[in-house]
Amino acid sequence: MALETNLSSLAALEYIPYIDYSGQLPEQFQGKIGVYAIFDQEKVLQFVGYSRDVYLSLKQHLVRQPQQCYWVKIQTIERPSRTILENTENAWIAENGSVPWGNGDNKEKWTHPIDVKLIMTPEEQAKYQNPANDELAQMKIIKNVARRVEAEISTQLLEVRGLQMQIRFNPKLKEEGLLDLK
Repeated sequence: MALETNLSSLAALEYIPYIDYSGQLPEQFQGKIGVYAIFDQEKVLQFVGYSRDVYLSLKQHLVRQPQQCYWVKIQTIERPSRTILENTENAWIAENGSVPWGNGDNKEKWTHPIDVKLIMTPEEQAKYQNPANDELAQMKIIKNVARRVEAEISTQLLEVRGLQMQIRFNPKLKEEGLLDLK
């Protein structure tokens, strides 16, 4: 248990820009096991999580919650230990003084694929629910909604935030109305 004593408090860790000056995520965390805390533009804690690949998790969260991902604090560990990761996550949430927005009722928005059916426009909903549509027609409508949402996310990340890395969504999930990275 000597590893546990080496883990930092949340306040002791440095803020790292989510997207750096060259438009990249913090690549030094690719393949690294660790706990991470995500902050918004004002450095208000939004979500605390842990992962076997911190970099991939950060990429997923950025796509799911682009407006909440501006700063990150990360503590890596050498060997996987769910106990250490969970204890650190809980300690950071306790240190924050309240449960972050993304760890409470909104956790699914951070940890599950984007369900485009929940963000259809009224026009898209009317088309989708048209009784004349068969399953294939509904699937086409859902795919188009997924493409629209994907384009909005890409615009937000690429143009507004200056992200320079490629974001690829899983094409098979689009048919189900879900957006998740490949």
